[in-house]
Amino acid sequence: MGDEQTYTITELAREFDITPRAIRFYEDQGLLTPARAGRARIYTKADRTRLKLTLRGKRLGLSLAEIRELLDMYGGVRNSASQLELFLDVLKERRAALEQQRLDIEAVLLEIDMLEQQCHALLGHNAAGAAAARAKLVRHIDGVGAGRADTD
Repeated sequence: MGDEQTYTITELAREFDITPRAIRFYEDQGLLTPARAGRARIYTKADRTRLKLTLRGKRLGLSLAEIRELLDMYGGVRNSASQLELFLDVLKERRAALEQQRLDIEAVLLEIDMLEQQCHALLGHNAAGAAAARAKLVRHIDGVGAGRADTD
C-alpha cells in the first residue's frame, strides 16, 4: 500500500452518510474488498471509488448484481470502451424503464382525476356529469391501450 491514502470504515460512513453496517454489507456482497490490520478494515482510494460507484448505482436503481458486474469490469482498465458501452446499455435500459414508469404514473393520475370528477358528479346528484366523466375515463383507458390518451 505504501504512502497511498487510506480510510477507516467510520470515515467512509461519515463521508457518504451511510452506516458502517451498510459498508460491511457491501463487503459481504463482494462489492468492496478492504485490507485488514487485525480486525480493522483499511480502505484505499480504489475502495472509496467502488463505494461511491455502488451508491451511485443504487440511486440509478441498479441491482447489487448489476453494480458488482460493473465494478468487476472497473477492476481492469479504467473507463475501457467495453466497460463504457456496457454501462451505457445499462443506463439506456434504466432510462427506458423510468420513462415507462413516468408514462404509467401520468396515465394513472389522469384516470384518478376522471374518477374524482365522476364521484363529485355523483355526490352532487349530477347523473349527466357522472356519465360524461365515466365516458371520458372509458375513452382514456381504451385510448391508452392503442398508444394515445385523451387529455381533454
